Amino acid sequence: MRALITTTIATIAASAPVSAFASGGRVDDSGIFVWVFLGFCAMIVVAQVVPAILLMTGMVKGLASVVKEEMATSKN
Repeated sequence: MRALITTTIATIAASAPVSAFASGGRVDDSGIFVWVFLGFCAMIVVAQVVPAILLMTGMVKGLASVVKEEMATSKN
């Protein structure tokens, strides 16, 4: 049983790289409009990420100040 499993794994591992080249490779026929669209999508993602990062840093600063204030009042 172990020999069968080993043989099967070896066959699959050896055939995977061969099948990757069977299609002749990938040809990129994307025109300028595809790249403009993808660039626009990237700009939208960046425009959403920047405010999210600013919001997260503000929340961490607010939480840190509350914890610092709580620690100061608990010492007294």
